Amino acid sequence: MPSTAAFLLFIGAALLMALTPGPNMVYLISRALCQGRAAGVMSWFGVVLGFTVHMCCASMGLTALFMAVPLGYEALKLAGAAYLLWLAWQALRPGARSPFEARELPPESGRKLFTMGLLTSILNPKVAIFYLSVLPQFITPEAGSVLAQSLLLGATQVCIGSSVNLVVTLSAAGIASWFARNRRWLAVQRYVMGIVLGALAMRLLSQQRSAA
Repeated sequence: MPSTAAFLLFIGAALLMALTPGPNMVYLISRALCQGRAAGVMSWFGVVLGFTVHMCCASMGLTALFMAVPLGYEALKLAGAAYLLWLAWQALRPGARSPFEARELPPESGRKLFTMGLLTSILNPKVAIFYLSVLPQFITPEAGSVLAQSLLLGATQVCIGSSVNLVVTLSAAGIASWFARNRRWLAVQRYVMGIVLGALAMRLLSQQRSAA
């Protein structure tokens, strides 16, 4: 199993990913603002199921990769660091848009809300790349079953991502209103997020894999 220090670092990384604006957050905020909290929560259930699909697929795939291709670790480490640097740039680049600037969405039925939330989550490149590039950095094959480690870390991400998205969904109107009155904090949040993500990318690049 991962060490306590590595696990806590993973929790921090998963929290950062959850707080970084992406398709799921934009969709849930827009849906909650346009159709109300109930519609936002129904969409959220679909998003959570999408997280679970990613977790199961990634856990099975990573187990096979670590067993078949030892160099896969290094490739995933580089991909994960590159992705974090890209997220940092998205946060810091001029003209970056806040997810609290909601899109106009037409009312939909409960079933369609759930389905759209599920598809948004499954097709979300941020979630997919996190599982395929960032999560593997915290797996140590020498520490035990890769599958067990993947499931533990994946379940942690699902809990963190689901909790953050639920809070955002339930608070969408209030958060959007607050940021509309205090727009300078949007820039502060973006810069802090960008710097932290960049620092995490540098750490992954400098991290050495334990000898077998």
